Amino acid sequence: LCYSPSPPPSKSFLQHAEPFACGGSAAILASCVIHPIDLAKVRMQIYGQLNPGKPVPGFPTIISGMIKNDGVTSVYKGLDAAIGRQMVYGTARIGLHRTFSDYLVRRNNNQPLNFGVKTLSGMASGATAVCIGTPFDIALVRLQSDSMAEPSQRRNYKNVFDALIRTAKEEGFGALYKGLAPNIFRGMSMNVGMLACYDQAKELVGSINNDPLLKKKTTQMGASCIAGFTAALFSLPFDLIKSRLMSQRPSPSGSLPYSGIADCGVKILRADGLRGLYAGFSAYYGRCAPHAMIILMSIESITQKYRE
Repeated sequence: LCYSPSPPPSKSFLQHAEPFACGGSAAILASCVIHPIDLAKVRMQIYGQLNPGKPVPGFPTIISGMIKNDGVTSVYKGLDAAIGRQMVYGTARIGLHRTFSDYLVRRNNNQPLNFGVKTLSGMASGATAVCIGTPFDIALVRLQSDSMAEPSQRRNYKNVFDALIRTAKEEGFGALYKGLAPNIFRGMSMNVGMLACYDQAKELVGSINNDPLLKKKTTQMGASCIAGFTAALFSLPFDLIKSRLMSQRPSPSGSLPYSGIADCGVKILRADGLRGLYAGFSAYYGRCAPHAMIILMSIESITQKYRE
């Protein structure tokens, strides 16, 4: 990332906590800003499941329809779950990637890491973070998609904690980890696309921008735009499958629409073709790009304030 290396192991607890505290704060800030886009993205993904065969409406149609039907505040439905998710998942994935990368740099005699090693760090930190944060992801998806269901089928959760408690009580504790496998793949691909590709893109943009120290804001902005695109490109198919698995409801006979990752992916391909796996790409990229830019460009300022 764009800030200085982590303190060595002999430093204090607060210094060791720095990448987690600063990374989590940047992730929460970014989620608060882009939440309406994220909400529209989830609804575009779920629309095909609830309305098979119908064309998926675009981002402006989704947002304007929500405001018209439920008021302006409806575009922030599930914000508490989004914040809770970033406090856990965002903090872990950014903090662990920074910690893993710094450790590997020290093992590499303080020399820059190649892209393969950066990729492994991103995959490991992303997978670990997902295992910790999936329950909040379940709550977020359900809160965001609940009003799309028929009134008789709505769960009507009051807030994120009500969603977590009721899900565990009504469906068993394992339901909080529904869709874990695609979520792990999504977390790994997201971290590689956002963090590892950002590190690599920053070196490329810096060489073009005559910025050998990689400190210019234009270098960071250009690299974060690239990272936003690669994060969306790598992770959207897994994000789509994850959303559908997490939001699915049992039929009257008790069976679920999808039995797992492969079944969900095959059914999407059969119904909508390859384009179906990239349904809502415009909204998803519109989420990933500003989300990545806000995190990657704000984290250095947050780190400076933290050290003060």
